[in-house]
Amino acid sequence: MRLLHLGDVLGQTGRKAALDALPMLRDRLSVDVAVVNVENAAHGFGVTAKICKEFYGAGADVLTTGNHVWDQREIIAYIDEDEKLLRPWNFPDGTPGNGDYVFKTKSGKKVCVINMMGRLFMDPLSCPFQGADKLFNKHKLGKNVDAIILDFHAETTSEKMAFGHHCDGRASLVLGTHTHVPTADAQILPNGTAYQTDVGMCGDFDSVIGMKKENSVRKFLTKMPSGRFEPAEGPATVCGVFVETDDKTGLAKRIEPVRIGGRLKGSWPSA
Repeated sequence: MRLLHLGDVLGQTGRKAALDALPMLRDRLSVDVAVVNVENAAHGFGVTAKICKEFYGAGADVLTTGNHVWDQREIIAYIDEDEKLLRPWNFPDGTPGNGDYVFKTKSGKKVCVINMMGRLFMDPLSCPFQGADKLFNKHKLGKNVDAIILDFHAETTSEKMAFGHHCDGRASLVLGTHTHVPTADAQILPNGTAYQTDVGMCGDFDSVIGMKKENSVRKFLTKMPSGRFEPAEGPATVCGVFVETDDKTGLAKRIEPVRIGGRLKGSWPSA
C-alpha cells in the first residue's frame, strides 16, 4: 500500500495549501491512505467540524490531533460523532472521542490509525509506550490489519526516537508531529517500521513554528506578554511523508519526505 501523512496544518494559509495539495498528492502518488494532523487548523488553535469535513472532501481518510484538540470547544460535542477524527489514545478514561480507528480501503485492505501523545514537557498522560503495547496486542500487523500508521504527538526528539524503536516491527509507520519543523531522518528502522522524528507542518515557514515572528521574538527578548499569537499568513509549505508497504507483512519498503510550495526546498518521492 501507499500511505501519505501530512504534518500539523496551521491556520488558514496552511489549511488552504493542504486542501489544495491533497487531491493532487493522492492522484500523482497513487495514495491508498491519507492521514492529516489538524490540531492547529482553526487559526492555529484546534479544529472545527467544518474544517474536518473540508479535509474529508479533499481526500483525507483519517484526521489526527494532539494537545490542542480541545481549543475549539465545539469539537467536544462533535468528536464522539466522528470516529475518523482522533484524539490522543492515552488521554484519561472517559475523555470524549477515540485514539485508534480501523477502516477498509477501496481495495479491501484493513488499516489502523493510532494517535498517541508524548509526556516530556507535555501533559502527564498515561504511558504511551505501554499504551502502544496494548494496541499492538489488539491490532496485529500482517495478521488482522494490513497497515498501522501511528502519529506520535510529542515535544522531544529523544522521546520520539525511543518510541519509534519501541514500535519497530509492529507498525508500518511511526511519525512525529507537534514541533512543526521537518527533521532529516526519514528512515526504515531495523525491523521494518518507517520512521521520521517530525514530518513538519503545513504552514508559513517565515514564522516561529507557524506563528507571526514579531510577537514570538518580542517575548523572547523581553519576557513580557506580547499579545495573542497569530498564524503567519505567507505562502505555506505542505510537509508530509510518503511510505510504501509490503503487501504481505505490512512493513515499510520505502519512506520519503514530501515538501511542496512555500519557502522550504521541495522534496518529492522518486519514481
